Amino acid sequence: MRGLAAVALCLALIACAGDAPEQSDWERAQEAQSWQENRVTLPPYPKSANLVEFDVGAGPEFHFLVDAASLSVGSDGVVRYVLVARSLQGAQNVSFEGLRCKDGEYKIYATGSGDGTWVKAPLSRWRPVEQRAGSWHRTLANDYFCPMREPVRTVAEGVDALKRGGNSRSGDSLRGP
Repeated sequence: MRGLAAVALCLALIACAGDAPEQSDWERAQEAQSWQENRVTLPPYPKSANLVEFDVGAGPEFHFLVDAASLSVGSDGVVRYVLVARSLQGAQNVSFEGLRCKDGEYKIYATGSGDGTWVKAPLSRWRPVEQRAGSWHRTLANDYFCPMREPVRTVAEGVDALKRGGNSRSGDSLRGP
């Protein structure tokens, strides 16, 4: 009987050995503390020919576009891009932003001025991606650049997702449980 119990215990241990252990809170905190953001260089100001529109479902007040030429995927896990939000009257806001996919955060590095130059954002910090409908950060993260909370593998994958209307690997990656 004792031998049978030992065999059952060994089989149970072998079955569990294949599962990767979940990180503890301490391990996640250590990983977050050791993360280093890459040095960021402002991209060229966007050109109309490079803009790709994406749908945020927010209604007809604004059109949201990404400058495909500005898209980058950093070794730090951050997807960076230039965003253009254009009103129906033609006014537009331009910003250079980043999505930190793993942590569901975004950052604004700079905003565009009327003369086609950048103004660096003072003391820009990482902020949680809003989970409300109509949030362009949520849409870009969930549907285009952060499938399964991982950054797109390549710039080409991100551009393709924009042109096709979504990333085939996406889902509810940054939406709450």
